[in-house]
Amino acid sequence: MIRAHHDSVLSLEAHGHAGGDLHVSLRGRLGVNQLPEFQTAIARVLKELAPRSVLLDLSRLDYLDTSGAMAVKIWAAAPPQDLAVRLEAGQSRFRDMLALIDVDQVRKPAINPDKRDAGMLEGMGQSARRMGEQIGQLLAFVGQATKSVLMVVARPATLRMGDVLAYMQQVGVDGLPIVSLIGLLLGMIMAFMSSLQLKSFGADVYVATLVAVAMVRELGPIMTAILVAGRSGSSFAAEIGTMKVNEEVDALTVMGYDPVIFLALPKVIAAVLMVPLLTLFSIAAAIMGGLIVGVAGLDLTPYTYLNESISSFDAGDLMTSMFKAAVFGLLIAVIGCQKGFTVEGGAAGVGKATTSAVVAALFLIIVTDSVFAIIQYYFL
Repeated sequence: MIRAHHDSVLSLEAHGHAGGDLHVSLRGRLGVNQLPEFQTAIARVLKELAPRSVLLDLSRLDYLDTSGAMAVKIWAAAPPQDLAVRLEAGQSRFRDMLALIDVDQVRKPAINPDKRDAGMLEGMGQSARRMGEQIGQLLAFVGQATKSVLMVVARPATLRMGDVLAYMQQVGVDGLPIVSLIGLLLGMIMAFMSSLQLKSFGADVYVATLVAVAMVRELGPIMTAILVAGRSGSSFAAEIGTMKVNEEVDALTVMGYDPVIFLALPKVIAAVLMVPLLTLFSIAAAIMGGLIVGVAGLDLTPYTYLNESISSFDAGDLMTSMFKAAVFGLLIAVIGCQKGFTVEGGAAGVGKATTSAVVAALFLIIVTDSVFAIIQYYFL
């Protein structure tokens, strides 16, 4: 028999013979402060007797907290030597506590694992790998969405038109005030700043042309897309991500629904339809902002300002702008939904996906706008 007694709170008694069956009984308290004592004492007993099996008896403990129960169960699941281990909890409250602990869940890596300091080359490699994985996931989702669109074309009744209208209101009607306000302020700023230069050349009237051309060809679609990405793209990712965490997406799949048709397509259709309309309002608001500055500060008449604005662009410019806005809306909705479907890890995962959706959408909007600029310059 081996006794490992400590005057503090934990003692250990071992009954058995070397190489045989061992009965280890714990007494006193086993909490977070006694874990080092437990690990040291049990390691010493195993080293001295080298048993073939161990019965760890907790029935004489006076106190056992979650940390102690977790340490005992993890040790029993993976003892330091190749031996058979049994636990004897004794009291019902100890049995209940041990039953609540899932060793497999405890061994899972943390959502935010500790990050060691990686070297520059390793960091670049990890970033490239993550980017490749994200591109692969996005392409897989695009393929799945394309398949779902074809299914909707074949069976239009599978599309929930009520959801499409609801998201059109969320993206378009609810976003109209902020888009119009930003457009108005942007038009006033451009008119004011350009007038400081053009006024000295007596070319005040060209302020209207500058504001209109800038808004129609570039700033209108891109500013609207940025606002929608921050407001609605993040909302799409958070909504689907929360459903994914709560296993509602899995429930839809089990019930025979296609989650992409049920959750993603209404959002995508609403964004593609509403972002061009919001862009129109943004352009109109910017022209109104410029008109206020032109009439109040440059002594231009409203007729002159509006006539110069409208004559500065043609229908082709406006159609190209609307097409760009529709593509931006498609990117925002697809990325938001795709990020939502990839959420893992609870609330932290939802927050991470929301941020990632906005960043990825803004990046792709800028890249796509650059491609449009090159195409317009060289081919149109």
